[in-house]
Parts: sequence; structure tokens; C-alpha cells
Amino acid sequence: MLIVVFAETGLFFGFFLPGDYLLFMAGLLSANGIFEIDITTLILSIIVAGILGNFMGYWFGYRTGPVLFTRNDSLLFKKRYVLMAKQFYVKYGGMALILGRFFPIIRTFAPIFAGVVKMDIRKFSIYNITGSVAWVVTLCLSGYFLGRKYPDIKNYLQYVIIVFFILTSVPLVIAYFKKRRSVH
Repeated sequence: MLIVVFAETGLFFGFFLPGDYLLFMAGLLSANGIFEIDITTLILSIIVAGILGNFMGYWFGYRTGPVLFTRNDSLLFKKRYVLMAKQFYVKYGGMALILGRFFPIIRTFAPIFAGVVKMDIRKFSIYNITGSVAWVVTLCLSGYFLGRKYPDIKNYLQYVIIVFFILTSVPLVIAYFKKRRSVH
């Protein structure tokens, strides 16, 4: 799980990994004793993985810089993802690193783009830590408290995953249709 969080937040090919679902489900499974790990230990270790992943993304962007914008599309890399993160970053500035944690593709490319534009490392560190804490605590504790309140929910995990997938996809679908409408 820690490797998935690290990869999704720090490696440009990690954008397809299921970070949100993983955090939510980890909290839910911890509440029901299926994951035999204390919720505090779980949250702290995932926060660290997220912070380290973002530092890796920043370093990668810092080192590769403009090469990312000239790179051709491939199976795991799409230039539009970098451009989408750039637009999000330009619109929200450093807050993109906090808010971007809650949006799958942005989560991967925002720290890389922060490195590309060589954001001050101290500012980046503050946004990185704040974003990781907000993202992990929100999703893990949501799952945890849902699992504590409704212990039998472990019997319906497939439905929980479907509902969570729909809820986290809605902002992406809305953004897609807004963009399409603005183009026409």
C-alpha cells in the first residue's frame, strides 16, 4: 500500500493507481480488524509515503524540466496530463499541491510541475506536508469511522468501492464536460 501511494504521488506513470480507494478501504478494513494495524500507525505511514512520493515527483520535475513538454505520448505518458496539471497549478498556485491530492491525475503531476517551475523547496515542503496530511487523514478516517459505525459493511465492500468510484469520478466528469463546452 505504501508503495502504491508513493508511486501515485511521485512517479509520472503512477497516475492510474487507486490512491483514494486504497486509503478509504485501508481505514475501513482497519476499523473492522481485517487490517491488523492501528489506525494511527496506518495514517502516519501513509502520510510519510505521500510526502516522500511528492518529493520524488518534485525532484523528477526539477531534473527533467522542459523535456516533459516535448516528450511524445506513450502508453503510460500523455502530454495532456502534464498540461492539465499545469493549468490546475497556474490557477491555484501552491494550493494545487494541497487540493490536487484529491484529484487522481493532478495528484501525480502537480508535484512534478512544481519541480519543473522550480518552486521554492520550503514552500513546496509546507504544501506537500499539508496536502499529504489532509488527503490521508480525510480518506482514511472517513473509511475508519464508516467501518466503526457500520461493522457489517465489510460484507458489502464491492458496493462501497462502486459508490466511492462514482463519487470520486464526478469532479473529473464535470471538468471534462466543462472543458468540452468551452472549446465549442
